[in-house]
Amino acid sequence: MTITRFAPSPTGRLHVGNIRTALHNWLYARQQGGQFLLRLDDTDAERSSEEYAQAIRADLAWLGLDIDGEERQSARTDRYEAAFEKLREAGRVYPAFETPQELELKRKVQLGRGKPPVYDRAALELSEQQIADFETQGRAPHWRFKLDHDAQILWDDLIRGPQHFDPALLSDPVIRREDGSWLYMLPSAVDDVEMGISHVVRGEDHVTNTGLQLQMFEAMGAPPPAFAHEALLVGSEGKLSKRLGSLGCDAFRESGIEASAIVSLLGRIGTSDPVEPFADPAPLIESLDFTRFSRAPARFDDEELKALNTNIVHQLDYEAVADRLPNGVDAAAWLAIRPNLETVADAGDWWAVVEGPVDSPAFDAETAAFLDSAAARAESLDWSGEIWKDLTGQLKADTGRKGRDLFLPLRQALTGRDHGPEMAALLPLIGKQRAVARLKR
Repeated sequence: MTITRFAPSPTGRLHVGNIRTALHNWLYARQQGGQFLLRLDDTDAERSSEEYAQAIRADLAWLGLDIDGEERQSARTDRYEAAFEKLREAGRVYPAFETPQELELKRKVQLGRGKPPVYDRAALELSEQQIADFETQGRAPHWRFKLDHDAQILWDDLIRGPQHFDPALLSDPVIRREDGSWLYMLPSAVDDVEMGISHVVRGEDHVTNTGLQLQMFEAMGAPPPAFAHEALLVGSEGKLSKRLGSLGCDAFRESGIEASAIVSLLGRIGTSDPVEPFADPAPLIESLDFTRFSRAPARFDDEELKALNTNIVHQLDYEAVADRLPNGVDAAAWLAIRPNLETVADAGDWWAVVEGPVDSPAFDAETAAFLDSAAARAESLDWSGEIWKDLTGQLKADTGRKGRDLFLPLRQALTGRDHGPEMAALLPLIGKQRAVARLKR
């Protein structure tokens, strides 16, 4: 079975980059009839919080990304201990005692000599006595995973194609801190194995991590998942933007952006498929194809998102928005005002036009007389039929006005605006009493 996962750390709110990663994992799982798991990487006890965990769940639910299971790394430390002990027995992890300052000095020396800043494995040369002396001094080790320099790291990335790393050019990664807490690398690999993760979609900033983790999978005797590393997001100006690191679901909701607009944009940007407004994600699920993902940065454009949102709002059925509309707005009213909305919240502005009062412009004497005639006609007509058609037809015959001279003064008097929803749909909502009063005024 295809099983994907989204593995955020509950140390903050989801931002647009996280959302895109979660979305592509979810789309692929749904396309393949598989499962999409949420894994909270909360091994950093000081920074992780239940408040952020709940916010992540809520954001995924709002986006429509339903999960098929949840795991928390804080509840799985025994699994990491067991894997760690097996790797230590096999000689694949080793203690190192360098301080951060000592490691930084080594980096500077290597860079000064024109060499890559790769850890020199000095800790492997420590004698038992030297290790005992460090322990006597109260110095606890951090632990590194020992890469196999004789085995080249190769994989066929679903987006980037064939990948190759020489492990001799990489530092043995630190997997455990001096205080015993875990870094990302080993727990993530252990979880992927034990949760049966078949595919991992993540940002290209994890490519090197994948190379290192592939040796961890091999050391644990487990087949690795398939990996797809997608290009990172950039802002509309074409550069990496700090703003994208803070732009999340709260900001979208506050600006009236529909979840389906975000899903439509993030599902397709950075691919060769056109970005289209999908109120339902089914077409995105069906069309997802990693071979059509570009390796160039994916450009996130606010204006494109707003345009998508407007288009999606125009597709939404009344039932999908009823709980967000002002009191009194029924299905007929929604259909009348929907074509003029950019966000659902804008419905309140147009409903205020319906209920009034409205501020109409000052009319010249001739137009005021025309509106008096319109009021009289509106009062005498049967409002159970097509009132706008009947009213304008009678006024055209009475006054000889037509086109803009006929329709614009009526719209201005009835709504206080020069443009808006079709008057044939809006006038019945305004109703006879309010319409006659506005025309007389």
